[in-house]
Amino acid sequence: MLSQETIQIIKSTVPVLEIHGTAITSAFYKKLFHNHPELLNIFNHANQREGKQPFALANAVYAAAVHIDQLEAIIPVVKQIGQKHRALNILPEHYPIVGETLLAAMKEVLGDAATPEIINAWAEAYGVIADAFIGVEAEMYEQAANEPGGWRGYRNFVIDRKVEESSVITSFYLVPQDGGEIASYQPGQYITLRVKPEAEEFYHNRHYSLSAAPGHPYYRITVKREDAVDGKPAGVVSTWLHNHAEVGTALEVTAPAGSFTLDMDSEQPLVLISGGVGLTPMVSMLESVLIHQPNRKVTFIHAARCGSQHAMKHDIVELASKHPQLNSYVIYEIPEEGDQCHKTGYIDLEFLQQTVDPKSDFYFCGPVPFMRAVNQQLKSIEVPSDRVHYEFFGPAGTLDS
Repeated sequence: MLSQETIQIIKSTVPVLEIHGTAITSAFYKKLFHNHPELLNIFNHANQREGKQPFALANAVYAAAVHIDQLEAIIPVVKQIGQKHRALNILPEHYPIVGETLLAAMKEVLGDAATPEIINAWAEAYGVIADAFIGVEAEMYEQAANEPGGWRGYRNFVIDRKVEESSVITSFYLVPQDGGEIASYQPGQYITLRVKPEAEEFYHNRHYSLSAAPGHPYYRITVKREDAVDGKPAGVVSTWLHNHAEVGTALEVTAPAGSFTLDMDSEQPLVLISGGVGLTPMVSMLESVLIHQPNRKVTFIHAARCGSQHAMKHDIVELASKHPQLNSYVIYEIPEEGDQCHKTGYIDLEFLQQTVDPKSDFYFCGPVPFMRAVNQQLKSIEVPSDRVHYEFFGPAGTLDS
């Protein structure tokens, strides 16, 4: 337990963290990788370069400071982050390194304002928070290892099939190299791949949503090739998978993880909304609900740039033809010749008012600007917040404009 004095000191730093949080976490990552370059085998380099990871960590540190006197309030966040930590094989011995580096970054950015009292209070608080993470993650490792077909750490899978879904998206069907059973998962969860493309100094880890319902003898991931555009470099892992990984290629994989999962106990109408490759967890959810809740009304809305970039469209058409409780809508931003869709441009408030029941459960995923727009529209039609669920691809961000 933290002393009242420590709690008061941590609380007093909240305004400072609100202003300088991202500067502190940016300095943190710079120091971390300078002193411990081996950790570049774990962290997503692209998220560092784009500033997503420092921003996400700054939010987490800020939340911890705000709720330092009621840490139970951040347990849901701890569990969400813990899922990603378990998927990345973050271990207890990493936490002291992180704590030492975070305190050093605070001193560097805040200068004389980082008094010994403040640093000591944060050191004490970090120890308590780290223990919470380590405890939660220990349970997750245990659960992943002990369930049927489960495992701890990395397991080798091989590509059994490679299916082109659109001009930029390909599905990969993965089976265990050892021929054994594979762990089940909840619709919406992901697996994590660790690859080391030729000429790369470090391993690269990427989370990929499972894009099929559980119950198959394989895991299916559906990956968009992230090409270089507008000065942004190409995605290291996605381009390697598309251009170099073939049937028979072996991949290191951690067991399914993730907290963005479909509530299969709800009987409310279900609305699944996706943009681009954000459809991957949505397809898993859709297939699952059609199998296990055949009477539940489902609306599936997908937005893509155009028909040639629309993945799995034939699969969804086939599902809709077999399941009368499913209504499917397609929106193309810039349709190409011959494209057929229900709306051109973007999903907007008028479209949602015409197609969905505000009393439904809503799940959505896609690029952050897309999700911000959808989230705002759902607020406008007064969907209760506890019925709104979404997933960030990458570090958690915010949908506030």
